Amino acid sequence: SIAILLYLVQKFKTPDHWYPSDLQKRARVDEYLSWQHANIRAKGSKLFIIKVLLPLLTGQPLPPEKLEFATEELNVALKQFEEKFLQDKPFIAGSEVSLADLVALVELMQPVCAGCDLFEEKPKLKEWRRRVEEAVGKQLFQEAHEEIMNIKNL
Repeated sequence: SIAILLYLVQKFKTPDHWYPSDLQKRARVDEYLSWQHANIRAKGSKLFIIKVLLPLLTGQPLPPEKLEFATEELNVALKQFEEKFLQDKPFIAGSEVSLADLVALVELMQPVCAGCDLFEEKPKLKEWRRRVEEAVGKQLFQEAHEEIMNIKNL
């Protein structure tokens, strides 16, 4: 999916902030897009699978200790995300939203859809989410996540 996003950004000449032409900003976006596979994506997907998909498929809830371990793993990745990538900036690459922010928030929506409020006790993360949603457009963001938000109703 990252390769497809990069292709689309370049093919359709999207606004520069999505994939900056400035080499330092672009390196920041690339760094996050590489890091997220083994961190935010892996940990967020694992939590979603443990909390929603496996119980849905098996009809059995998983042991609480597995859920606690997966939650802690994601919290470690979120702390790293805040400290390494967000720091004190509004967005990952600086003052404007980029593909890195979009990919990060989309990956975090899986555990949110599973009922995990990742943002409640993390004010920096919560404000970043608000900024990304505003940059994308709240209605578009909600529309894009409508199906997954209703997964627990299956």
